[in-house]
Amino acid sequence: MSETSKLQLADAMMTGMTLAYHAQERPDNMAVITKFGERTFAELNARANQLARVFRAAGLQPDDGVAMLLVNRPEFVETYYACMRAGFRVTPINWHLTGDNASYIVGNCEAKAFIADIRCAQPAIDALNDNQSQLKVALSVGGVLEGFDDYEDVVSAQDGSNIDNPEIGGQMLYTSGTTGRPKGVYRKRSPAALPGAAPTDNNPASTAQAQSAARSAAAAAYNADTDRALCTGPAYHAAPLAFNIIAPLAAGVGTVLMDKWDPEETLELIEKYDITHTHMVATMFHRLLALPEATRNKYELSKLRFVLHGAAPCPVHVKQSMMDWLGPVIFEYYAATEGGGGFFITAEEWLAKPGSVGKAPPAADNKILDDDGNEVPTGEVGTIYFRAPEVKFEYYKDTEKTANSYRGDYFTLGDMGYFDEDGFLFLTGRSAETIISGGVNIYPQETDDVLLKHPAIADCCTVGVPNEEWGEEVKSVIMVKPGVTADSQLADELIAFAREHLPAFKAPRTIDFVDDLPRLPSGKIQRRVVREPYWAGRARQI
Repeated sequence: MSETSKLQLADAMMTGMTLAYHAQERPDNMAVITKFGERTFAELNARANQLARVFRAAGLQPDDGVAMLLVNRPEFVETYYACMRAGFRVTPINWHLTGDNASYIVGNCEAKAFIADIRCAQPAIDALNDNQSQLKVALSVGGVLEGFDDYEDVVSAQDGSNIDNPEIGGQMLYTSGTTGRPKGVYRKRSPAALPGAAPTDNNPASTAQAQSAARSAAAAAYNADTDRALCTGPAYHAAPLAFNIIAPLAAGVGTVLMDKWDPEETLELIEKYDITHTHMVATMFHRLLALPEATRNKYELSKLRFVLHGAAPCPVHVKQSMMDWLGPVIFEYYAATEGGGGFFITAEEWLAKPGSVGKAPPAADNKILDDDGNEVPTGEVGTIYFRAPEVKFEYYKDTEKTANSYRGDYFTLGDMGYFDEDGFLFLTGRSAETIISGGVNIYPQETDDVLLKHPAIADCCTVGVPNEEWGEEVKSVIMVKPGVTADSQLADELIAFAREHLPAFKAPRTIDFVDDLPRLPSGKIQRRVVREPYWAGRARQI
């Protein structure tokens, strides 16, 4: 199979073109298992067709936006695949967001349809009220929400047979911007990605995507007759969506969706459902290893043969301990939601190269550059750049942020690292401001903006500092106003204040007080300089 054909196959998998096939070949096999209900492949396929007909009947056209604010339940998967087979652009919303961010995303992604969960009632109602004029469909799941039609009533009234003229859809996930507002990662649909299209894509990064996907799929080695996946994280997040839902379902393998992650429940589910595949983040490894040995040993985990992790670096000793416990079944990736050729490392490769995040496919053409844009020698640290796919991503409606992410045909996430003599990548730090705690991106400016509303604060700078379990934790460094006493009582008050206005994971866990903050001549705080002392003496800076 040519590399272009592999890419087209990966696109077909991503967009759910295989779902109808599995519904025909294994209709009674379980596709989705959750605390909110189950779906066989036949049922999931039919429900996706029904919802696609609802959208089409309301007048939605290809590339129109569909937003969903849903927890890990069957309707999330139904909505995703309805969009994938009818040509719509789906945006799952982080239901941990507070304030008006959910409403902002519904408006910003230009959603014509909005599916919301009863468990997210208030932000859902606010989003509906704020965007009423642009929405053609508003459905509530799990109960009645003011202004919404009932999902079950509307969907069940439609025909579940395969829709006519299916069209490949796409997804637009949102990542928070450093200025506080989430940004949509958007990529225009490419005709070359459509099944049967002429092989016109000669872009190295696109070829690398195919190679990377093929290598990951080969390592996973799914078997539709025996395997089952476990989704450990929220489905709105890129990694659980890709690795715990899309990939197994595309292979005809069912998936169990956890409502909320818990270490012992994870072991219980692995044993109960004979789980063979899952995706985790480093924090989960920490918490699993923290379980008493007797607890860990009482569950049968021998069927588990593919544990993929990424999203945040994992300390070498933690990953080694997981290998000692589970065996050489842990695989790792380093990639970007924005695209480009990703890095992948098998368990055996990692044991030979502890700490590496892998090697990119030969066609990836990724680079490590210095501040002047020159490639650095082997073993020297620089900024990591990915070769952009031919169909480049853009931050939706943010041309400045898009432009700042590229250097010619390459883009960066701001991570730093080096290649060893064999081409394996080792991460060392981050030049960007993003804090990654437990695999979740936190943008410190958003925390700063909230804290600066407190009357005691003159200025502040939020940074990520080392945390053995989470990788990084949020710390705010504060300058108080004249006459204010900087003490532990004020620190507790500021943390509580932040938690009133932000999700807990974005609020500082600790606060330090200083007399001044380092600044550029322009007056801008040098966040990197504030961060450095907390990481002094460490080999890794993330």
